[in-house]
Amino acid sequence: MTEQIFTNAKLILDNEIINGSLVIDNGEINDLQEGRSAVPSAFDCGGTYIAAGLIELHTDNMERHIRPRPSVQWPMDKAILAHDAELASCGITTVFDAMRIGSIPGSQNSTKTMARQFANAILNLRKKDILKISHFIHLRAEICSNNLNYELQRFGKSDRVGIVSFMDHTPGERQWRDIEKWRAFTIERNSISGLVLDDHYENLINMKAKYGSENETRVVAEATRLGAVLASHDDTTKEHVRSAARYGVRIAEFPTTLEASQNCRANNISILLGAPNFICGRSHSGNISATALAEKDLLDILSSDYVPAALLNAAVKLGDLWGNLAKGLTTVTLAPAAAVGLKDRGALRIGLHADFILFDRVGNSVVIRETWSKGGRVS
Repeated sequence: MTEQIFTNAKLILDNEIINGSLVIDNGEINDLQEGRSAVPSAFDCGGTYIAAGLIELHTDNMERHIRPRPSVQWPMDKAILAHDAELASCGITTVFDAMRIGSIPGSQNSTKTMARQFANAILNLRKKDILKISHFIHLRAEICSNNLNYELQRFGKSDRVGIVSFMDHTPGERQWRDIEKWRAFTIERNSISGLVLDDHYENLINMKAKYGSENETRVVAEATRLGAVLASHDDTTKEHVRSAARYGVRIAEFPTTLEASQNCRANNISILLGAPNFICGRSHSGNISATALAEKDLLDILSSDYVPAALLNAAVKLGDLWGNLAKGLTTVTLAPAAAVGLKDRGALRIGLHADFILFDRVGNSVVIRETWSKGGRVS
């Protein structure tokens, strides 16, 4: 590859924004220069922002492509390629695809989950070098399950598993501490009657009592075996966070209360919140809003969760809230990279991957002009 220069741009660095030029060569950032480049072949960005490529640690977006309708299962390779292209168009250059393992009895996915098949398909597409962006695996381990161990054992160190997280969807706990909200959500999502829901409720309570503690211990051991970062999910109480800290959790996904978030900060656990929550100003589960936590500076990482396009928009909006656009962008670049130990990306720095985006602000919207991954334009 030959050297490429992007000039007349606003470069969003770790702690500041400068007017300057970005130089890339052989898939890496080769130089960062203040002011305009005098090289005639330099691409004039016209004052566009350039930021590091976005890093997504938790997205359920692939599920939407796999099941575009309740009765339709789209071919897996085609679904993954569509998912990959969508993320690239949203400025995401590294993703940890969230895959649930551990079946929930009585739900629409009551049989074995498809995580192993998903992972195989992603790895095969990666070997063929036809994915636009970098993909890692995030295993979301449901502890209210009787087949969790079987599914964990199907993964090994060569599977690019970067994160393993606990999930506990027991009604009355964590995300669903408000049982009425759990009932309404479950009926709508699974299209079941009230009588069936009562049986489902009892099943979940019994599964938690029978397998919960054993599965938590197993998840910790398996994360270590896989060399993955351990994450908690929907921490609600001080006790949840204390337990997470004892296990060695490094990322708390979507804490549901101020109490839990404050205790995450006290225990040096990175706080990951949902970009859709921040954009909408509320949690769809009725828990604390990301805005309320951001106003108290209790937000380290943003995740697009189920809306990929929300990620950059939320980071920019967060920058406005904090009065520091560079700081807002670190929640989708440098902070997630650091949380999972990726030292080769996440910032505009010499020697790092040439993963970057060009974007503009148009009124209250953010418009992505281009996405580059490892020195090649992918969107």
